[in-house]
Amino acid sequence: MDADEKTIVLFSTRVRQLILQYNDLTEENKSLKAAVEERDFKVKSLEEELAQAKKNYNSLKMARMLAITDGDMESAQKKMSKLIRDVDKCITLISGNK
Repeated sequence: MDADEKTIVLFSTRVRQLILQYNDLTEENKSLKAAVEERDFKVKSLEEELAQAKKNYNSLKMARMLAITDGDMESAQKKMSKLIRDVDKCITLISGNK
């Protein structure tokens, strides 16, 4: 073989190697794109789940604020009555000093 033939053989070998490497990289690219797409779908799904959980939490919080049991109402009335008595005592003391 002369130098030109060796160069052609070497060149064709390199081209085949590049083609094989290109095919490998193409397959890897496809799999990476699929993985990214799968992750995007999972992220979107989790964001929707989080939004629903926040809505549920806010609804429960609102329901808890609105749900006043008899015990809570009675306790609030007792506290209010005590505060009114304290204010009345203060007014009486102030009025008695003048």
